Amino acid sequence: MARKLDDILAALPKARQKRIEKRALELATLKDLRIAAGKTQAQLAETLGVGQDTISRLEKRSDMLLSTLRMHVESMGGKLELVAQFPNRPPVVIDQLAGGAPHRSKPIKAAPRT
Repeated sequence: MARKLDDILAALPKARQKRIEKRALELATLKDLRIAAGKTQAQLAETLGVGQDTISRLEKRSDMLLSTLRMHVESMGGKLELVAQFPNRPPVVIDQLAGGAPHRSKPIKAAPRT
């Protein structure tokens, strides 16, 4: 007799269920995000000014420009954040990749010229 995934997950310890749920959220695809946002491919296509076939192809891609991914996420009402994580350091949110100085909360004082 076949077992249902929901039954298998329900039988696991609560801590394991939470780890699985967290990991599943990390693995969300663009299609999953679109469905969770309650949008169709046609609706996103209209928002982005492209054809529905373009949205279909984007959802199947494994590699794309960050600007394309940002536009896709923003068209669903979300915000894309790029976070770099290093051992023994807090995460760093990258808000600019090129073309300008990053935003800083305090100006940096220039070193005196000699």
